[in-house]
Amino acid sequence: MSATGMITTTDVTPGVSIPLIGLGTWPMTGDAATEAVFRAIDSGYRHIDTAENYANEAAVGEGIRRSGIDRRQLFLTTKFNTAWHSRAGVRDAFGQAVNRLGTDYLDLFLVHWPNPAQGRFVEACEGLQDLVSDGSIRAWGVSNFKPDHLQAVQDAGLRVPVNQVQVDPGHSQPAQLAYQREHGILTAAYSPLGRNGSFLTHPAVTGPAEDFGRTPAQIVLRWHVQNGRVAVPKSADPQRQRDNLDVFGFDLSQAQLDAIDALETGAPPRLDSATYFH
Repeated sequence: MSATGMITTTDVTPGVSIPLIGLGTWPMTGDAATEAVFRAIDSGYRHIDTAENYANEAAVGEGIRRSGIDRRQLFLTTKFNTAWHSRAGVRDAFGQAVNRLGTDYLDLFLVHWPNPAQGRFVEACEGLQDLVSDGSIRAWGVSNFKPDHLQAVQDAGLRVPVNQVQVDPGHSQPAQLAYQREHGILTAAYSPLGRNGSFLTHPAVTGPAEDFGRTPAQIVLRWHVQNGRVAVPKSADPQRQRDNLDVFGFDLSQAQLDAIDALETGAPPRLDSATYFH
């Protein structure tokens, strides 16, 4: 993707475009999740990200309905747990997800965790491809897959379109992202602003924020999207939601991008997908 400030989407697969900024909804539940989704859509968001394990799909669906938006204008992503890791199980997971969300199709359906000890994540991906083939979902992908997990799926003859992983300036996972670029796998970043990350006060971020009259969070989100990543920051605050979406009118210089890259600490993701799952 070129470094052009007004590019707001990228392709997951040919003909399926995903907005580069989405609304993350974890850990919001109930009325708080409904209100956040409603406000976000009203502010211009067209990409909403949820998951079975967030226990908020029904609330997210209510927020979508309350907004009155035409479903075809919205890109809706959800994820399923490892209990469904079989070809038949994935179809059951889909049926339950769309029932909770109150929709009849998904734009993107993800394997939430590989759970390699269970050894059935490749079957889960095959089940997702079945759903694409019959039109139940527009695209599929994975989340928290390490390169060896991705390679196992590719060895089964499947092309992985997208992997959603933890990425922020302090946890930029350069080896993981290099593998995904090499294999044509789109990166979606969850927790893209970190968790109270000290990098938000670092001159590499605050300097460009002053130059462009932007917030530090906007600079970090611009760093993500200018590198071709999807980012799904969570916010329930209407002003922060609007700020997080407003990152398309300017470009960071290569030197500014490099300075943010240099904030990488070498720390691994918060959760290790070799052992953690749900």
